Amino acid sequence: MDAAVRRYLADLVTTARDVLGPELVGAYATGSVALDAYQPGRSDVDVALVCRDTPARRTREDLVARLRHETLPCPARGLELVTYSRTVAGSGTPEPGFEVELNTGPRMPFRATFAPAERPAADGHFWYGLDRSILHQRGRQLYGPPAGEVFADLSPGDLRNLLVTALRWWLDRPVPPGDGPAPAAVDAVLGACRALVRIRDGDWLSKVAAGRRTIALGRDPELVARCVDARSGGPPPAAAAARAFQQRVLDEIAAD
Repeated sequence: MDAAVRRYLADLVTTARDVLGPELVGAYATGSVALDAYQPGRSDVDVALVCRDTPARRTREDLVARLRHETLPCPARGLELVTYSRTVAGSGTPEPGFEVELNTGPRMPFRATFAPAERPAADGHFWYGLDRSILHQRGRQLYGPPAGEVFADLSPGDLRNLLVTALRWWLDRPVPPGDGPAPAAVDAVLGACRALVRIRDGDWLSKVAAGRRTIALGRDPELVARCVDARSGGPPPAAAAARAFQQRVLDEIAAD
């Protein structure tokens, strides 16, 4: 994580405390920042805020206004921020359960959502439970108690179900015609590696770290190595090979 992101996160926490006051329980980095995989120019900044209760709608709208890129410039591709109540964060629920979802940044379409029902089902509702599981294990404390004390993990059954749903979602994404290189397949394959490592070893890793562990296990090493290299500018894999790998991982996780 570079100095610009550290300053940005400090300013974000200050702004959140100004808006939410004593209702703010904690602020936590997740995603690439928490998993020690932040890449300038490529990565997003992912943040979760936890409140004592559900803030009033006007307060949530003020939070969005104060944190959007036009007000607080984001030095990364964009900010993905989600706010939860303390009850939801500590419940271990697989449901989305968020109070605010904000996407904003110089290379990210703006979106502000104030309830899970407002989010299109086609965008996937599985992200939030998985993110809270990552926060439980690897969340980086920016303000408040340690993340592991605030966020509960998913039950093994709910974790498996959400990973299966996520893998199916990726497999449903459009693919380019023919069997040429598929840039979107890189994240899909490495996401499948991360799901496999989480189920097999219990560890939440970055996509690249999970890919390297999968290579070490001898699981489609050439394909996965190509995806790891693609994160640094190498050519992406062909769509058919990527989808076949995703399907094998899905079948394995769903069958356990």
